[in-house]
Amino acid sequence: MITIADFDKVDVRVGRVVQAEDFPEARKPAYKLTIDFGAGIGRRNSSAQLTRIYRREELEGRLVLAVVNFPPRQIGRFVSEVLTLGVPDADGAVVLVAPDRDVPLGGRLF
Repeated sequence: MITIADFDKVDVRVGRVVQAEDFPEARKPAYKLTIDFGAGIGRRNSSAQLTRIYRREELEGRLVLAVVNFPPRQIGRFVSEVLTLGVPDADGAVVLVAPDRDVPLGGRLF
């Protein structure tokens, strides 16, 4: 079991996808995302396995939640700087976790 102090170490913020690109070099089908977290954090890159149910075009402009304080992860020649959050549906496809209303970029989950 973890404590509230442990949970507080995980920095989950809301951002807006500003660009989604195909990522053919990834071992599992994925997109390269550029996500804007606002003035305090700025834009960060993420690799996300969202190709089964999302088209690139519908990701752009969408709010997402991501962990912004994990160390960067090298995926081929791409550096993923944040972990975009999602949960699997009944078929195992990733469904994004996001606010259901417009909120300020960079807002922290608590």
